[in-house]
Amino acid sequence: MYLKLNSYFLEPDSNVVIELFNGTFDRSDNVIDRDRMIDASVVVNGEKMAIDTANWFERETTTYLNFKTRSPGTYVSGVSTKPRSIGMSAEDFNDYLEHDGVLDMLAFREENGTLADTAIERYSKHVKTIFQVGDKLTEAYKTELGYPIEFIPLENPYDLHPGQNLSVKLLFNQQPLANQLVYIGSQTITVEHTHDGHTHTHNDETGHIHDELRQFRTDANGLLEAPITSEGVWYLRTIHLVEINEVGLTHESNWATLTFGVSGGHSDEREHAEGLPDYIYVIISLLLIAVLFWFFNRNK
Repeated sequence: MYLKLNSYFLEPDSNVVIELFNGTFDRSDNVIDRDRMIDASVVVNGEKMAIDTANWFERETTTYLNFKTRSPGTYVSGVSTKPRSIGMSAEDFNDYLEHDGVLDMLAFREENGTLADTAIERYSKHVKTIFQVGDKLTEAYKTELGYPIEFIPLENPYDLHPGQNLSVKLLFNQQPLANQLVYIGSQTITVEHTHDGHTHTHNDETGHIHDELRQFRTDANGLLEAPITSEGVWYLRTIHLVEINEVGLTHESNWATLTFGVSGGHSDEREHAEGLPDYIYVIISLLLIAVLFWFFNRNK
């Protein structure tokens, strides 16, 4: 399940639509009933606001949220669902583990001779998206929403550009989750951004969407480095699945995703909320050098 936007670079006080895909990153298979949502919220300038369910609507297989941006800043939106259970034959369960990349559990079943065992899995999904409104970078990107499992970037994705790494922490029950398989995907698509007062559109030569998916593991502290190789839309996904000993259940899983956009623009031109714009520091440094140069020449 993913939260997605048509553009991750928005203007203040503008009407936007956030999409909730339940299926794959490219296709939503069915809508999410509102009574399944334990939490649906947006974080704006340090303030977490519940999303009014009246602003949700459904169309065919996709759930949508009408939302109006406020002041400039980095925004976070999240949705967490109630657990549901599903029973699967051994073959279906094994296929699901392979298809969705839950390879540790598949290997565990192979090693323990349980590939022929059926499964009854309790599952829930917890998804986030980070988007940028205007040029002012703020700290909302690292907000912990308190979900059973969630990705926490350690730096603002909108302060990065292709060729850099994004450090991410994965939490499970608010604690670092070590040695967890994480998949990082991207789509190279048309991205618009404003530079020097003009809007620039970038795309690949064919004009097609290109998907890239790579596999990583978190370290002992629940950390990983996500190489940002291109502009476009990026996402992280993981499924934490374990065996449990409860009546009527054999396994429990918690799913997490995080989506954000990457622009090819120069991040050092953005304004940081915690201080002056970076170009001010450059000007001050140049002035200081000039003063020192004048001072030493006068002494000579």
